[in-house]
Amino acid sequence: MDEERALYIVRAGEAGAIERVLRDYSDKHRATFKFESTDEDKRKKLCEGIFKILAKDIPTTCQVSCLEVLRILSRDKKILVPVTTKENMQILLRLAKLNESDDSLEKVSEFPVIVESLKCLCNIVFNSQMAQQLSLELNLAAKLCNLLRKCKDRKFINDIKCFDLRLLFLLSLLHTDIRSQLRYELQGLPLLTQILESAFSIKWTDEYESAIDHNGPPLSPQETDCAIEALKALFNVTVDSWKVHKESDSHQFRVMAAVLRHCLLIVGPTEDKTEELHSNAVNLLSNVPVSCLDVLICPLTHEETAQEATTLDELPSDKTSEKETVLKNNTMVYNGMNMEAIHVLLSFMEKRIDKGSSYREGLTPVLSLLTECSRAHRNIRKFLKDQVLPPLRDVTNRPEVGSTVRNKLVRLMTHVDLGVKQIAAEFLFVLCKERVDSLLKYTGYGNAAGLLAARGLLAGGRGDNWYSEDEDTDTEEYKNAKPNINLITGHLEEPMPNPIDEMTEEQKEYEAMKLVNMLDKLSRGIHIF
Repeated sequence: MDEERALYIVRAGEAGAIERVLRDYSDKHRATFKFESTDEDKRKKLCEGIFKILAKDIPTTCQVSCLEVLRILSRDKKILVPVTTKENMQILLRLAKLNESDDSLEKVSEFPVIVESLKCLCNIVFNSQMAQQLSLELNLAAKLCNLLRKCKDRKFINDIKCFDLRLLFLLSLLHTDIRSQLRYELQGLPLLTQILESAFSIKWTDEYESAIDHNGPPLSPQETDCAIEALKALFNVTVDSWKVHKESDSHQFRVMAAVLRHCLLIVGPTEDKTEELHSNAVNLLSNVPVSCLDVLICPLTHEETAQEATTLDELPSDKTSEKETVLKNNTMVYNGMNMEAIHVLLSFMEKRIDKGSSYREGLTPVLSLLTECSRAHRNIRKFLKDQVLPPLRDVTNRPEVGSTVRNKLVRLMTHVDLGVKQIAAEFLFVLCKERVDSLLKYTGYGNAAGLLAARGLLAGGRGDNWYSEDEDTDTEEYKNAKPNINLITGHLEEPMPNPIDEMTEEQKEYEAMKLVNMLDKLSRGIHIF
């Protein structure tokens, strides 16, 4: 009934009446995502009628009402086949200011039209294969990049940027050819990186270092959404970057990694939004060549170095391990390097473990990232070893029992998901410099058996990668307990009582003769079972 009334008014052609009836339809069906199949033909005709109206010169408010209804109707895949034509796509491109003839975005009154047009294009491209092919023919990716360049430094049009980026993400997701076009022809890597810089309001203090205000306000919801869409688009653009990395690209990847470091150190408007922001940053960092990830840590400034020295002097001299890692003014410091970003990644990983579900999608990216960082960068590995596998003191409990990060990771080594347990074991193995004896000390042979069998190291030894030769230092508590540690379970066991101690001399003589008889039968090949 709603479609019939709207279709009748649309065909009548009076702009004021069209605007009113379409606004009513939009308000009523704003949250509608499933449609009745009986009204399918009416919705197709309503779509066609709306496109005919949008092709005309009508007031801005009427354009917005038409586009809102079109956005709702475009959620239904079935009605898009007849209405997805080149002419109709061009109408939406014109309204979204995606034509090359549109030089600027000066009329604020047109912004709602641009945003609604981009929303419609997102739905149509996602739901229609014909629209996806037309996007290639109309060179939509280039037009979207052009629109981004017009508004990349203008904060008051975040909605336009957000849906431009979302459409760019969809195109690069659905068409691998567009990824290559974005990366090389359209210079999408520096463009999208600049969009992130703008969203985060980054102020550079050095080539790859930005100023971090820990007491500053969180990102606004609009800035956070814009950044998330940019991160997702960048992920598609760089998804194969490890295969084609050249030295000439190194600077651009380092800049992007520095922006992502900044991203990890800021927060969104809510805890959930912060986690989503950091999750997308982790995914993108996985695409960065590992040689460029050294910018995640940076040397301390002269002022920070002086503060660290003061803090070290304040610590008791007997707490040597605690002197390695210092928390000063919200800055995690290790060996003269700022480790804030790595600490955030470690906390993010632990939070994902604590969730207890979706490990493959939620946990493996950050575990894989930390593993590769540890393998390639010594300071990162040593910091993570200090945080995850500190010197052993209490070995009375099994390695998998407890609430420390080490306990949680050891439990994952026997997880039912093969991919999860492999990457968890690999991470701990790398922290141990791929030395079997060191890994067994922290995990026990039983938990590590799967990894060692896969690598052919059940008899001991070490992996193929080279690491520095700095030695681990065992605590006195561990040295004293070591002779009584069960190598299989990895924890201290009380000595078992000797059964002979409670036997009489006659019982001992009887057991000895029984053993002699069994050995005699065994030597003569007689089965003794």
